[in-house]
Amino acid sequence: MKIVHAASEFFPYLKTGGLADAVSSLAGTLADRGHEVSVFLPGYRTALEHKDAAGAEKRLSLKIEMGDQFLSGDVRVFSPRKNLKIYLICREEFFDRRAPYGNGERDYEDNSDRFLFFCKGVIETLRLADIQADVVHCHDWQAALLPLLLREAERRHGVTLALKTLFTIHNIAYQGLFPRSVFARTNLPEEINNMDGLEYYEQINFLKGGILFADRVTTVSPRYAKEIQTPEFGCGLDGVVLTRADDIVGLLNGVDTAVWSPGIDALLPARYTAKDIAGKKICRAALLKKAGFDEKYTGPVFGMVCRFAEQKGLDLLLANKAFFQTQECRLIILGSGDKRYETAVAAMAAETPKKIYLCAKHDEAMSHLIEAGSDFFVMPSLFEPCGLNQMYSQLYGTVPIVSRVGGLADTVTDADEKPAAGTGLMCEPTDGSLRDALGRALKLFADAPRMSAVQQRGMARDFSWNVAAEGYENLYRDSL
Repeated sequence: MKIVHAASEFFPYLKTGGLADAVSSLAGTLADRGHEVSVFLPGYRTALEHKDAAGAEKRLSLKIEMGDQFLSGDVRVFSPRKNLKIYLICREEFFDRRAPYGNGERDYEDNSDRFLFFCKGVIETLRLADIQADVVHCHDWQAALLPLLLREAERRHGVTLALKTLFTIHNIAYQGLFPRSVFARTNLPEEINNMDGLEYYEQINFLKGGILFADRVTTVSPRYAKEIQTPEFGCGLDGVVLTRADDIVGLLNGVDTAVWSPGIDALLPARYTAKDIAGKKICRAALLKKAGFDEKYTGPVFGMVCRFAEQKGLDLLLANKAFFQTQECRLIILGSGDKRYETAVAAMAAETPKKIYLCAKHDEAMSHLIEAGSDFFVMPSLFEPCGLNQMYSQLYGTVPIVSRVGGLADTVTDADEKPAAGTGLMCEPTDGSLRDALGRALKLFADAPRMSAVQQRGMARDFSWNVAAEGYENLYRDSL
């Protein structure tokens, strides 16, 4: 099949979270399975400066209609592996910035124009390059208007650009909400500017457009597909999602085992497998040393890697700081984001520097070391569409402590509830339930044979993208 992906992130060219890993791994796996895959990304500075893009050729010049203006841009193309082409939609004014979405304090004020230009640039490239896609697969709000804009472009030009469109909701909390005046920049028919179209409480909602106008809609776990049809998890769009209930499928993301596998992980000081786990002790010592702790410490080590946002359950972590400050354990955190949480977590670490360590930056090598060197991985998300770290943790022999939500509930089995099958510990997203799970972790750590059995079961899980990609292949074929 000819498969086109459009997304705002793609590892290793730009990454702020799991979206980059998911799209990169899916596209790469589909290419390896023989499909002709094209991926469209904004022409970020980091992407253009990446070594893979060194020989990127300027393939097309673009003239994009944006309301009563025409804005210029260009398309640069390179191929990092067989069957995979990367198309960068470039316009310096929009994408030559230090960060993709905002300055750390607030979103860029022109995000509506930036990603509308991106979507229109994708469509114009599909038309001018005559790619003739079987499926155009769009990801999250930044690419959500593509299905609607694509069909309108086909109508206007009398061509077929794609047989089917697919839209994946990676996180329904991020919707692309803008003033209603933005609609004029879409150049879409005025009849779409209403409650049955893009209008949302006197605003324009990009994500709503993807949900309503794509041929099929997916989420990144079966449980999350059901959760977003409820007021509790739908973030105001549960009614819209319900209108597409027959077309929504939940497919779990996978793990890129070429990057995340303790047996071959080049970012670790030692490699290890389920059959020979000795290298994990070396990673543990290296992690403790990196955090400024005694590398010979024998008590439990808790790790946490996340974007600092309310969703990730940081309030629950902070509410349980007394556990980490008084119990015999160590807590090592890697993350950045919301300044409020950065300040609060930094204060917690400063109060007990001999037990708690914070690395407040994006550090890919450190994230691998925490997964390998920790005994437990703390992930008390309030909601989690899929999650990847709980899967990484199991593969690395690190017991995940997770909330019973979304993809976490789909991928982790509680070791106390099902002793013969357990691979982690589960809690409800509340202060007390997390406190109970942390206490159960201490008991599990003290029981070495049981701890080892839980680790071994986790390391035996198959979270490979081949499994996930097969699900998408079947969905593409079914749609076609």
